[in-house]
Amino acid sequence: MEEAHRAKQDYRVRMSASGGAPVVLLHGWAGSYRETWQSTGVDALLADAGREVVGVDLLGHGDADKPHDPEAYADLSGWLLHRLSEAPPVVDAAGFSLGALTLLGALIAEPTRFGSVLLSGIGDGVFAARDEARHSRIVAALEGRADDSETGALIFANYASTPGKDKAALTAIMNRPASPPIDPASLSPITNPVRVVIGENDFAAPAGRLAGAFPNGDLVVLRNTDHFATPESFSFIDALLEFFGE
Repeated sequence: MEEAHRAKQDYRVRMSASGGAPVVLLHGWAGSYRETWQSTGVDALLADAGREVVGVDLLGHGDADKPHDPEAYADLSGWLLHRLSEAPPVVDAAGFSLGALTLLGALIAEPTRFGSVLLSGIGDGVFAARDEARHSRIVAALEGRADDSETGALIFANYASTPGKDKAALTAIMNRPASPPIDPASLSPITNPVRVVIGENDFAAPAGRLAGAFPNGDLVVLRNTDHFATPESFSFIDALLEFFGE
């Protein structure tokens, strides 16, 4: 497999056979294209299936710019659509967690820009306002203000503190302006094939309403899988490959 550094924030793996539209892969908060999609072999498996892969490092992550101003992250979906301006006119796409939220916003804004779309690590919470209490606990942990009892929030702080992460940028992402709840009616005109994948132990579960809001949506629930284990789950990878192979 030949890998070429295409631009500062994305990478392209070129295949000899085109098997369809390129597949854009979007990681979650504190991840990167390399960590989420290359280390698990997903990009190579898609390559073996004859698909072209476009991996994107989200703003604040990987090789992308890392502003420390929360306002810089106010429109990640718009940022993504701009990043894809040089890609073919229609792409398939998969996103995990923050990447899935970013992809969902882009799909709502420009559904004709996408073919098949896979959303993972997000669920019915997209239809509700942000949980401010939980959000405040996570920010407190990132800023070193949480006590040891806040184990869930401290997981986020631990991820942000690993080598190579810009903790200030990741904290700024958490402090970005809250997005308004998504109106389920805004999804009903979107006729793209959409697969929603969620671990049964994911804090973002359930996801039945989200999958059901798309006319051509389906839902895959990963047994005995939590949020952070999703990208490495064999069941998740199987669901992704099956979906983009249809």
